[in-house]
Amino acid sequence: MYNINIEKKYNIYIEKNFNNLKNFLIKDNIKYNNIVVITDDNVEKYYLQDIKNIFEKENVLTYVIKAGEQSKNLNEIYNIYEFLLNNNIDRKSIILSLGGGVVGDIAGFVASTYMRGIKFIQIPTTLLAQVDSSIGGKTGVDFFNKKNIIGTFYNPALVYININTLKTLPTNQFENGMAEVIKHGYILDKEYLNFIMDKKEKIKDYDKDTLAQMIYKSCKIKANIVSIDEKEQGIREILNFGHTFGHAIETESNFSILHGQGVAIGIIASMYISYLQGYITMEDIKKAKDILKYFNVYKTKDFNIKNIYENMTYDKKNDNKQIKIIMLRHIGQAFATNKVSQQTILDAIKYALEG
Repeated sequence: MYNINIEKKYNIYIEKNFNNLKNFLIKDNIKYNNIVVITDDNVEKYYLQDIKNIFEKENVLTYVIKAGEQSKNLNEIYNIYEFLLNNNIDRKSIILSLGGGVVGDIAGFVASTYMRGIKFIQIPTTLLAQVDSSIGGKTGVDFFNKKNIIGTFYNPALVYININTLKTLPTNQFENGMAEVIKHGYILDKEYLNFIMDKKEKIKDYDKDTLAQMIYKSCKIKANIVSIDEKEQGIREILNFGHTFGHAIETESNFSILHGQGVAIGIIASMYISYLQGYITMEDIKKAKDILKYFNVYKTKDFNIKNIYENMTYDKKNDNKQIKIIMLRHIGQAFATNKVSQQTILDAIKYALEG
């Protein structure tokens, strides 16, 4: 279907099934002797056997984690290391990450650190992972209730997206991913944002061709950014639009809300600051609320505003202890700044939480 190459480092393949997975490993000259599939107890029921069937004549081991953010901790990493050692997994082995963002973050972190690095493949099964977390080489785990505070930059050898995995995705998880899709339009591509708004009914109806186009366009946007700025030293910062707020809100909720829900609130907060600075209009914010609400991802709750602000001060992207905010100069043009006052940030959180 679609193929995106990231700076001649690895390919992203977008398909409608798993049939070509092994063919692409051969095509990209990815060699291995053992395969370890890391997945979770939700995805295991649907797709683990499909992957095993593809590698039926090879040695495939499986490690299953409990689905959810609570698995992203160093204890789970320790248990995986022990599993790999007990099964004599060496540097010429390969890890297949089969699942959403949590599985991908964990599998990537393990791959980047076990024996100082072994190859791994991203097989994202959620919309959020397909358009965002599987691309760009970020790995990580949570620590002391701080999201992704420990991690590495480590590229996969290949990303293989089967859009048909979305058919078994719970509706709220599909909606969760739409926050990242919409974000891509706001930060870099107004035309793409218009595509999302024009095709919103088909997207919501899971039209395969429309989903394939959407996923390809989002992957292309992220791939272009990370190929320019692999280690987040410059333009890649704009991918964090809404995220500094979003991660802080997730933490305040004790991860009871989904990542996309936190990001959606963060998008509105960031846009409100952009409005206060005279860059965009209130009509722009209304349209953002409308599209986020259409996909049921913008949901407000009664959180402690000061706690959210405090959580934001621990964000790893901050500069010289100043909270870094991604703002919009125009729709489709984002930039980073740490020149936003505490009161303005507090006002923006309050505004976004009011709905």
